[in-house]
Amino acid sequence: SLFFMIGVDGDDNELAMLECIHCMVEAMDRWFGNVCELDIMFSLDMAYAIIDEMVANGWVVDTQKSSIIAPLKLLENM
Repeated sequence: SLFFMIGVDGDDNELAMLECIHCMVEAMDRWFGNVCELDIMFSLDMAYAIIDEMVANGWVVDTQKSSIIAPLKLLENM
């Protein structure tokens, strides 16, 4: 089981934050293939890159998994 903790304001939509976590886990699952704690810990830079593609300046900017993974594939080929 993976556990995530996100800090939000009191007026933020909790359902939207749960959807963001779900999308992040699906993107990590697509990247790592059946993601687990060890994948995240041993590839922390890629886990942060996935989060960076989703969140900018504290705002969720992208939730489409294909557009999150595409730039990472380009980085991997470099």
